[in-house]
Amino acid sequence: MNLLYALDIIGTFVFAISGIRLAAKKDMDIFGATVIGFVTAVGGGTTRDVLLGSYPVTWVHDLNYAIVILLALPFTFIFRKYIVSMHRTFFVFDTVGIALFTISGMQKTLNLGINEGLAITMGMVSAVVGGVIRDMLCNEIPLIFRKEIYATACLSGALVFFLLDKYQIFSPNINYIATVLTIIVIRIVAIKYNLSLPKMRA
Repeated sequence: MNLLYALDIIGTFVFAISGIRLAAKKDMDIFGATVIGFVTAVGGGTTRDVLLGSYPVTWVHDLNYAIVILLALPFTFIFRKYIVSMHRTFFVFDTVGIALFTISGMQKTLNLGINEGLAITMGMVSAVVGGVIRDMLCNEIPLIFRKEIYATACLSGALVFFLLDKYQIFSPNINYIATVLTIIVIRIVAIKYNLSLPKMRA
Protein backbone atom coordinates (compact mmCIF):
# COMPACT_ATOMS: atom_id res chain seq x y z
CA MET A 1 0.00 0.00 0.00
CA ASN A 2 2.97 2.34 0.48
CA LEU A 3 3.76 2.07 -3.23
CA LEU A 4 0.12 2.67 -4.12
CA TYR A 5 0.01 5.73 -1.87
CA ALA A 6 3.15 7.16 -3.46
CA LEU A 7 1.74 6.59 -6.94
CA ASP A 8 -1.55 8.20 -5.89
CA ILE A 9 0.32 11.31 -4.76
CA ILE A 10 2.18 11.44 -8.08
CA GLY A 11 -1.11 11.07 -9.96
CA THR A 12 -2.57 13.94 -7.93
CA PHE A 13 0.38 16.17 -8.88
CA VAL A 14 0.07 15.34 -12.58
CA PHE A 15 -3.70 15.90 -12.61
CA ALA A 16 -3.29 19.23 -10.84
CA ILE A 17 -0.84 20.34 -13.52
CA SER A 18 -3.26 19.33 -16.29
CA GLY A 19 -5.98 21.43 -14.66
CA ILE A 20 -3.69 24.43 -14.22
CA ARG A 21 -2.58 24.16 -17.86
CA LEU A 22 -6.18 24.38 -19.09
CA ALA A 23 -6.90 27.27 -16.71
CA ALA A 24 -3.91 29.14 -18.16
CA LYS A 25 -5.25 28.61 -21.68
CA LYS A 26 -8.54 30.12 -20.50
CA ASP A 27 -6.65 33.17 -19.19
CA MET A 28 -7.64 32.59 -15.54
CA ASP A 29 -5.86 34.26 -12.64
CA ILE A 30 -3.82 32.43 -10.00
CA PHE A 31 -6.83 31.78 -7.78
CA GLY A 32 -8.86 30.38 -10.66
CA ALA A 33 -5.96 28.19 -11.76
CA THR A 34 -5.58 26.85 -8.22
CA VAL A 35 -9.27 25.98 -8.00
CA ILE A 36 -9.21 24.22 -11.39
CA GLY A 37 -6.06 22.32 -10.45
CA PHE A 38 -7.62 21.30 -7.15
CA VAL A 39 -10.91 19.99 -8.56
CA THR A 40 -9.08 18.17 -11.34
CA ALA A 41 -6.82 16.38 -8.89
CA VAL A 42 -9.34 15.44 -6.18
CA GLY A 43 -12.74 15.71 -7.87
CA GLY A 44 -12.89 12.04 -8.79
CA GLY A 45 -11.74 10.79 -5.39
CA THR A 46 -14.11 13.12 -3.59
CA THR A 47 -17.07 11.98 -5.69
CA ARG A 48 -16.13 8.36 -5.02
CA ASP A 49 -15.88 8.88 -1.25
CA VAL A 50 -19.22 10.72 -1.12
CA LEU A 51 -20.96 7.98 -3.11
CA LEU A 52 -19.44 5.32 -0.84
CA GLY A 53 -20.23 7.27 2.34
CA SER A 54 -16.55 7.27 3.30
CA TYR A 55 -15.91 10.30 5.50
CA PRO A 56 -13.89 12.39 5.84
CA VAL A 57 -12.94 12.31 2.17
CA THR A 58 -9.34 11.38 1.42
CA TRP A 59 -7.82 14.83 0.95
CA VAL A 60 -9.48 16.20 4.11
CA HIS A 61 -7.77 13.82 6.52
CA ASP A 62 -4.49 13.69 4.54
CA LEU A 63 -3.10 17.17 3.87
CA ASN A 64 -0.33 15.78 1.64
CA TYR A 65 -2.80 15.89 -1.23
CA ALA A 66 -3.50 19.60 -0.74
CA ILE A 67 0.21 20.35 -0.37
CA VAL A 68 1.04 18.53 -3.61
CA ILE A 69 -1.69 20.43 -5.46
CA LEU A 70 -0.44 23.77 -4.15
CA LEU A 71 3.12 22.87 -5.22
CA ALA A 72 1.85 22.14 -8.72
CA LEU A 73 0.96 25.83 -9.21
CA PRO A 74 4.48 27.33 -8.88
CA PHE A 75 5.92 24.28 -10.66
CA THR A 76 3.67 24.86 -13.66
CA PHE A 77 4.43 28.59 -13.65
CA ILE A 78 8.20 28.16 -13.44
CA PHE A 79 8.43 25.39 -16.04
CA ARG A 80 5.53 26.51 -18.22
CA LYS A 81 7.63 26.76 -21.41
CA TYR A 82 8.84 23.19 -21.03
CA ILE A 83 5.43 21.88 -20.00
CA VAL A 84 3.73 23.34 -23.07
CA SER A 85 6.31 21.68 -25.35
CA MET A 86 5.97 18.32 -23.55
CA HIS A 87 2.51 17.46 -24.87
CA ARG A 88 3.35 13.82 -25.58
CA THR A 89 5.10 13.42 -22.25
CA PHE A 90 2.09 14.75 -20.38
CA PHE A 91 -0.19 12.51 -22.39
CA VAL A 92 1.74 9.60 -20.90
CA PHE A 93 1.70 11.17 -17.42
CA ASP A 94 -2.04 11.83 -17.68
CA THR A 95 -2.64 8.25 -18.76
CA VAL A 96 -0.55 6.96 -15.87
CA GLY A 97 -2.54 9.28 -13.59
CA ILE A 98 -5.92 7.89 -14.59
CA ALA A 99 -4.51 4.37 -14.25
CA LEU A 100 -3.30 5.07 -10.71
CA PHE A 101 -6.60 6.65 -9.72
CA THR A 102 -8.45 3.67 -11.20
CA ILE A 103 -6.42 1.34 -8.99
CA SER A 104 -6.72 3.41 -5.82
CA GLY A 105 -10.47 3.88 -6.36
CA MET A 106 -10.99 0.15 -6.79
CA GLN A 107 -8.78 -0.74 -3.85
CA LYS A 108 -10.59 1.61 -1.50
CA THR A 109 -13.99 0.34 -2.63
CA LEU A 110 -12.98 -3.29 -2.17
CA ASN A 111 -11.52 -2.51 1.27
CA LEU A 112 -14.93 -1.17 2.29
CA GLY A 113 -16.49 -4.53 1.42
CA ILE A 114 -18.39 -3.23 -1.61
CA ASN A 115 -19.15 -5.72 -4.42
CA GLU A 116 -16.70 -6.10 -7.28
CA GLY A 117 -18.92 -4.65 -10.01
CA LEU A 118 -19.33 -1.38 -8.15
CA ALA A 119 -15.61 -1.37 -7.33
CA ILE A 120 -14.80 -1.38 -11.05
CA THR A 121 -17.21 1.53 -11.58
CA MET A 122 -15.73 3.47 -8.65
CA GLY A 123 -12.28 2.97 -10.12
CA MET A 124 -13.46 4.70 -13.29
CA VAL A 125 -15.20 7.45 -11.29
CA SER A 126 -11.99 8.16 -9.38
CA ALA A 127 -10.08 8.47 -12.65
CA VAL A 128 -12.36 10.56 -14.88
CA VAL A 129 -14.75 12.70 -12.82
CA GLY A 130 -12.07 15.24 -11.89
CA GLY A 131 -11.43 15.86 -15.59
CA VAL A 132 -15.16 16.18 -16.26
CA ILE A 133 -15.51 18.85 -13.55
CA ARG A 134 -12.40 20.64 -14.88
CA ASP A 135 -13.78 20.81 -18.42
CA MET A 136 -17.23 21.95 -17.29
CA LEU A 137 -15.78 24.77 -15.16
CA CYS A 138 -13.63 25.81 -18.12
CA ASN A 139 -16.66 25.80 -20.44
CA GLU A 140 -15.45 22.81 -22.44
CA ILE A 141 -17.33 19.68 -23.46
CA PRO A 142 -15.71 17.03 -21.26
CA LEU A 143 -13.03 15.08 -23.10
CA ILE A 144 -14.52 11.68 -22.27
CA PHE A 145 -17.81 12.63 -23.97
CA ARG A 146 -16.42 13.79 -27.31
CA LYS A 147 -13.27 11.92 -28.32
CA GLU A 148 -10.64 9.34 -27.43
CA ILE A 149 -10.97 6.04 -25.61
CA TYR A 150 -10.72 7.37 -22.05
CA ALA A 151 -13.28 6.01 -19.61
CA THR A 152 -13.38 2.74 -21.54
CA ALA A 153 -9.63 2.34 -21.01
CA CYS A 154 -10.16 2.84 -17.27
CA LEU A 155 -12.91 0.22 -17.19
CA SER A 156 -10.69 -2.23 -19.05
CA GLY A 157 -7.79 -1.61 -16.67
CA ALA A 158 -10.10 -1.94 -13.68
CA LEU A 159 -11.30 -5.32 -14.96
CA VAL A 160 -7.70 -6.51 -15.38
CA PHE A 161 -6.86 -5.38 -11.85
CA PHE A 162 -9.94 -7.09 -10.43
CA LEU A 163 -9.17 -10.41 -12.10
CA LEU A 164 -5.51 -10.39 -11.08
CA ASP A 165 -6.38 -9.37 -7.52
CA LYS A 166 -9.20 -11.88 -7.17
CA TYR A 167 -7.20 -14.89 -8.32
CA GLN A 168 -3.92 -13.65 -6.76
CA ILE A 169 -1.90 -14.74 -9.77
CA PHE A 170 0.86 -12.22 -9.09
CA SER A 171 1.99 -9.95 -6.29
CA PRO A 172 0.07 -6.66 -5.74
CA ASN A 173 2.88 -4.60 -7.28
CA ILE A 174 2.74 -6.69 -10.48
CA ASN A 175 -1.04 -6.18 -10.53
CA TYR A 176 -0.55 -2.41 -10.34
CA ILE A 177 1.96 -2.45 -13.19
CA ALA A 178 -0.23 -4.68 -15.37
CA THR A 179 -3.21 -2.39 -14.84
CA VAL A 180 -1.24 0.75 -15.67
CA LEU A 181 0.22 -0.87 -18.81
CA THR A 182 -3.24 -2.02 -19.94
CA ILE A 183 -4.65 1.50 -19.75
CA ILE A 184 -1.57 3.05 -21.40
CA VAL A 185 -1.62 0.58 -24.30
CA ILE A 186 -5.35 1.03 -24.92
CA ARG A 187 -5.05 4.82 -24.99
CA ILE A 188 -1.95 4.84 -27.21
CA VAL A 189 -3.53 2.42 -29.70
CA ALA A 190 -6.76 4.47 -29.70
CA ILE A 191 -4.85 7.69 -30.44
CA LYS A 192 -2.57 6.13 -33.06
CA TYR A 193 -5.43 4.58 -35.03
CA ASN A 194 -7.97 7.33 -34.25
CA LEU A 195 -10.31 4.94 -32.49
CA SER A 196 -13.36 6.16 -30.61
CA LEU A 197 -16.77 4.97 -29.50
CA PRO A 198 -19.66 5.34 -31.99
CA LYS A 199 -21.12 8.86 -31.98
CA MET A 200 -24.78 9.72 -31.55
CA ARG A 201 -26.31 11.18 -34.69
CA ALA A 202 -29.28 13.55 -34.76
